[in-house]
Amino acid sequence: MSTGMLREDNRPQAIAQEQPHNQSSEDGSSSSPDFGDNIDSTTFEQILEMDDDEEEREFSKSIVYDFFTQAESTFQKMDSNLEKKDLAQLSALGHFLKGSSATLGLTKVKDSCEKIQHFGAHKDGTGEKEEPDDEKCLKNCKETIKQAKAEFEEVEAALRKFYRDEEGAAAAAPSS
Repeated sequence: MSTGMLREDNRPQAIAQEQPHNQSSEDGSSSSPDFGDNIDSTTFEQILEMDDDEEEREFSKSIVYDFFTQAESTFQKMDSNLEKKDLAQLSALGHFLKGSSATLGLTKVKDSCEKIQHFGAHKDGTGEKEEPDDEKCLKNCKETIKQAKAEFEEVEAALRKFYRDEEGAAAAAPSS
């Protein structure tokens, strides 16, 4: 539908019809994907707006897939630092992945990484209270890293599906 042929009084209705947020098109793609509470749609849509081609979505896809690689590498480093009981490094890795996931709007992953950052800094999950017990901090890190990995697998599968990477989506699907 072309808005150029509409009279001015019909324009708002036409705009609403042209932007069916969270509705699937005939080919199953979505103009504004609904990822529930896993992904902040406003933040993710800002990334999508940078794409030159809404079908290929090469720019946003490269950013998202680079994040997948970065997250997997960071989770491996977290596991290694859990074994070493290096809380300071766990805090730094949590902070790093928190920023990357926030950039894409991955809210659950971001929130878990923020907790890892706090636990590694001898704080509670909110970052408000001191927690002097190293073992408790390590236990909290371990549990939260496990949670963050599960949340990451969930958003990875959803994003691979969004980018029509069905093989990758099946491989990334959470195993419960």
